[in-house]
Amino acid sequence: MIKKILRHEKGITGLETAIILIAFVVVAAVFAYTVLSAGLFATQKSQEAVYSGLKEAQSTLEIRGAVTAIADSIGDDGTIKQISFIVTSVLGGEPIDFTPPLAGASNNGTSSTDSNNKVVINYIDENQNVNDLYWTITKLGNSDDDNLLEQYEKFQVTVGSDTLTSNGGNLVDALGTDLTVNKTFSLVVLTPAGAVLQIERTTPPYIDKIMNLH
Repeated sequence: MIKKILRHEKGITGLETAIILIAFVVVAAVFAYTVLSAGLFATQKSQEAVYSGLKEAQSTLEIRGAVTAIADSIGDDGTIKQISFIVTSVLGGEPIDFTPPLAGASNNGTSSTDSNNKVVINYIDENQNVNDLYWTITKLGNSDDDNLLEQYEKFQVTVGSDTLTSNGGNLVDALGTDLTVNKTFSLVVLTPAGAVLQIERTTPPYIDKIMNLH
């Protein structure tokens, strides 16, 4: 009986072995392709993140020199109407568009809604938060004629205009509560790319006509 049973058993043929081998090769190839694709995707994303971070860093502003305030009225109850500071780009990187805003309605110290300025400057203190202030630029040194802040260039940014010589209004017009003595405030400079530049200063106990805010 055992011999009869064994007589009808067949071994694995060469064709079946080849089929199994091919199946293993196909599965291994698919797995290798999946792993390779995942690795390439991860590498690409890492590269994009590095380039994006580098662009952000290169588009970041920094202050050069003093932050200067100009008084609207002087004394121990004086007020400030203009603030100026000089900016340059970190690492001499990506150009930043400093096209100035248009004056707002009634020269109220803020930018017009029709402006195409890319850089926005906001004011913050303990009493108020005023967005999109009116500002102008003066190009210093070897800066060219366009409004792009490029490598090695320096722009003097003045928040608030002198209403005697130009339109736009100043901080007295823009703020609900005047910037006066012993007050801590911040100017927040927002650029199209890069980190936010926040300038925080405290006014002195006596307002002079022109002051260096430390």
